[in-house]
Amino acid sequence: MLVAVLVPATLICVAAVAAPRWAGGDDPSASASAAGPEPSGSGPAPRPAATSSSPTAKPRTTTAPPTRSPAPSRSAAQRAGRPPRVPASGPGTFAVARAGASSGGGNAYRVEVENGSGVDPDEAAARIADVLAAPRGWAHGGARSFHQVAEGPAGLVIRIATPATTDRICATGDMNTHGEVNCRLAEVVMVNLKRWQSGSPEFHGPLADYRALIINHEVGHWLGHGHETCPGRGRTAPAMMQQIYGLKGCVSNAWPYDAKGQYLGGPSVR
Repeated sequence: MLVAVLVPATLICVAAVAAPRWAGGDDPSASASAAGPEPSGSGPAPRPAATSSSPTAKPRTTTAPPTRSPAPSRSAAQRAGRPPRVPASGPGTFAVARAGASSGGGNAYRVEVENGSGVDPDEAAARIADVLAAPRGWAHGGARSFHQVAEGPAGLVIRIATPATTDRICATGDMNTHGEVNCRLAEVVMVNLKRWQSGSPEFHGPLADYRALIINHEVGHWLGHGHETCPGRGRTAPAMMQQIYGLKGCVSNAWPYDAKGQYLGGPSVR
């Protein structure tokens, strides 16, 4: 059963901007440490969520890539190579992803999708779980694990929302997303539906990779990483780079680590 979750009236964010500052993954916050907890060990302690009953689903963690859910049937627009239609606004209520949820653990997170967005919450959660468990992601080398929950404590909430809803929630943290990009406010990551469904014209790669960049960039902020920029022409763009504003000579990249486990960083942006 899908549960509708009302958007909180206020979300805490101590970052304030005089002009829009968007991230390459692509949020307007200038750094993670300004709005969220510093990383400690395997990540921040979970925070209480709106519900407290225990789920009955069999526990599962994302320390290893989870089994992918069957892909949904492709729409006519997708078969024609066009991105699906993105509604400009929605009701501001969210359905919680329940398939694959566990009873919690370190780095517990919840996935919510705005009602009427056209995105299946469980399908989106499966894709996000894959990203969080990937060897080149933040769980590389077993450094940390992430646990999807449907109820109970969750220190991270990932919401996919229409542009208007994203703008409204991000504005509570004095961030102007212009109907185009994502933001993060404390433990809440707002993923703009437009970016989730159509990617970015500046990112040279498949949509699945751009979705991975969104999640890696925003979770990187949540773990305490700030923005970085291109380390040199022809080199790999950091996942913490604002890639939506251009690559500055770097090559598009969605992942914080390379295949050998080396961090793909660049000069810090203050």
